[in-house]
Amino acid sequence: MPTSRDPEARRTRAREEFVDAAYRVIDAHGPNPSMNDIAREAGATKPRLYRQFADKADLYSAVAQRMADEVYSLAVSDFNFLLDAPVSALRHAITGYADVVARHPNVFRFLAQSRSTSEDSTVAPPLDIGRDIATRFSSVAASILKSVDADTAGIDYACRAAVGAVLAATDLWLDDPTLEAADFVDQISALVWGLLDAFLRRKEIDLDGNDPIFMTLARLKG
Repeated sequence: MPTSRDPEARRTRAREEFVDAAYRVIDAHGPNPSMNDIAREAGATKPRLYRQFADKADLYSAVAQRMADEVYSLAVSDFNFLLDAPVSALRHAITGYADVVARHPNVFRFLAQSRSTSEDSTVAPPLDIGRDIATRFSSVAASILKSVDADTAGIDYACRAAVGAVLAATDLWLDDPTLEAADFVDQISALVWGLLDAFLRRKEIDLDGNDPIFMTLARLKG
């Protein structure tokens, strides 16, 4: 069990504290934080920050990983992939995503901006949050398809396309103060379900979006 004397545990805790500080700075002051601001918020010096992170990209990746973990945690909480209907499961996942973004809109902007506008060619892009989330969901989707011996080829592309659509539409939502989170969830849920349903139909899988997944699996196995 890690203790306060465990160097790895101390390093993990120190990194988490800097990520916490980065969140607070970005939430409060916008998506253009300086490393000095983050270090100051953490009650540390900039050299100490760089003892925990190799460079800006390393810190940015840790921030992205935190957001990806938060999204996935909320997306899969309190529901069962097999017992829930696909449409309600999808809506639940997108609602969890929207909740995280609504609480940290500047962090989302920061990650998107960091990927597309870095002027420092030595700084690698931060972790692709969309790729991380899509990989997790494609793994779940593939396991469901395999349970009925269905062809899983292309499921990773379908999930990446679906998540990409969500991320792209998030910019529109954040830039439109008249669009409520519930409306965003409604629109994106319908869009993503349409994409996934089309993918399944190409594989001759007729999935009723309002029936629990286990019913469809039982029908396909029968």
